[in-house]
Amino acid sequence: MCGIVAYVGPKDAAPILLEGLQRLEYRGYDSAGLAVVNSRSLKTRKVKGRVADLAAAVPAKFKGGIGIGHTRWATHGAPSDVNAHPHLDQEQRIAVVHNGIIENADELRRRLEGDGVKFESETDSEVLSHLIGRMVKETDSLREAVLRALKSVVGTYGIAVVDAQRPGEIVVARNGSPIVLGLGEKEMFAASDVAALIRYTRQVVHLEDGELAVIKADGFNTFTSDARETAKEPFTVDWDAGHYDNGGYEHYLLKEISEQPDTVARTLRGRIDDRFHIAHLGGLNMDARETRSFRRVKIIGCGSAYYSGQIGAQLIEELARIPADAEPASEFRYRSPVVEPDTLYVAISQSGETYDTLAAVQELKRKGGRVLGIVNTVGSAIARETDGGIYLHAGPEVSVASTKAFTSTAVAFALLALHLGRVRDLSPADGRRICDGLRRLPEQIKEILTLEDQIRELAKKYADAPGMMFVGRVRGYPVAREGAQKLKEISYVHAEAYPASELKHGPLALISPELPTVAVVPDDELLDKNLTTLGEIRARHGRILMVGHRTSEAADDCIVVPRNEVELDPILLTIPLQLFAYHAAVALGRDVDRPRNLAKSVTVE
Repeated sequence: MCGIVAYVGPKDAAPILLEGLQRLEYRGYDSAGLAVVNSRSLKTRKVKGRVADLAAAVPAKFKGGIGIGHTRWATHGAPSDVNAHPHLDQEQRIAVVHNGIIENADELRRRLEGDGVKFESETDSEVLSHLIGRMVKETDSLREAVLRALKSVVGTYGIAVVDAQRPGEIVVARNGSPIVLGLGEKEMFAASDVAALIRYTRQVVHLEDGELAVIKADGFNTFTSDARETAKEPFTVDWDAGHYDNGGYEHYLLKEISEQPDTVARTLRGRIDDRFHIAHLGGLNMDARETRSFRRVKIIGCGSAYYSGQIGAQLIEELARIPADAEPASEFRYRSPVVEPDTLYVAISQSGETYDTLAAVQELKRKGGRVLGIVNTVGSAIARETDGGIYLHAGPEVSVASTKAFTSTAVAFALLALHLGRVRDLSPADGRRICDGLRRLPEQIKEILTLEDQIRELAKKYADAPGMMFVGRVRGYPVAREGAQKLKEISYVHAEAYPASELKHGPLALISPELPTVAVVPDDELLDKNLTTLGEIRARHGRILMVGHRTSEAADDCIVVPRNEVELDPILLTIPLQLFAYHAAVALGRDVDRPRNLAKSVTVE
């Protein structure tokens, strides 16, 4: 959540900060602000609203070669000018931007107020500026002041701090919330996401939890919270600024839906072995003997990542015949899970920084679990913490709602299931069948995208419904869950997903002409049972939109997608539901890329 940008160098900082914040607005967009150091004084601007509102409020003569900026997703205190970051100390010497949550903020606030400090905002973050402000007067060192202040802080943070009396340096720190450094020519950057840096540099360094850095125009040094120096090697980011453009599409979300033939092809590239009909996944860091030793697979993720994990569990059970299940990472980490030595754990996160998933990975590692990561962002925290994994190579996803990363994750699970299956008992013939099916996916997704005009009209037809029910059986159930998730998060239409077999056990009471049902009905061994369910809905005068491989008189409307292998069909059935949610949101006039109350990368609890 929230976005941080920092710059030190010979150029004016404000335009660089504003451009970086614009690229990070998908991480938080209820308020924004920046501070620059000029002539040993701080100049700040903060506004409730979008980065464009902040840019309009920044005067032309807002000069300074060092500065920090922030775009906020509110946790403590409503969106307002005063609650926006940066926050200053009482002497107006220290400015701080902060991502995360300070858990002992109330205690620290009471202590500071008892010493005469007057707070301006309702935020937990403001305690940091006052703590650091007090420490810097005692130490006359910004580095030392930040180190001392953080010793009294409990919680998560990614911070950037400037001192008006030390205009040549910025101190940044990470604990549970990402910070990345960008290396330029006689200039340095820091941000919470490489998206803010990519226009200026592709050489980056990720901080670890408990690590800090001092950045200056001519370089940086990193150290731990107990002041031990650390050595960091920069690496080159594969993405460039063009990946963050909307490509002429009205919304990033539509662009990312439309990119899926290419992103799926990238996820598959170089990973299918035609000789043995297996998946090449060298990043797993496991030999065949170790791979065969696992007796169970446990998948963890949040939101859409969790639903893709449900598809993955189904694929692993079907192809590898290993018991597998998926669970929300946010629940897993709090229920004191039993970590078994013969269980393979898989953590999913597009950003690789999702806090609940990262915390679950750390708990698993503490208990000796073998953990793989499926992430989209190279060098991210989950990628670094896990024993191995699969990069999606889907490219940056800007819209808050995940589409191409979801699809590529499901494809990655198909590769993992194929790999596990062929090491175990999946026959060469079935291996070849799945390999051929995977290769067909990009062209079949292109075929589905040609249905956009039809889906747009259906979305307009159903968009005025007060809510929608999504149903599916076995392979279709996680597709239904993801379809409901997409509709609710970008159109704000209430949507529920149930296993189709569960309708009779309660939800059927909701069926009426006013509550349409989206039914996911693949041509598999459960087709007849699914059609029976549609009959039960129709008997209660419910309207039905069916997504499947054929039309049916039991449905009011049908979206027909091409067939693949039955195990892979859920990947294709997801695509029309993405388009349906998108066009419903457009019809309702929603802010498609930045839905209310949500942020792209959830780096707080």
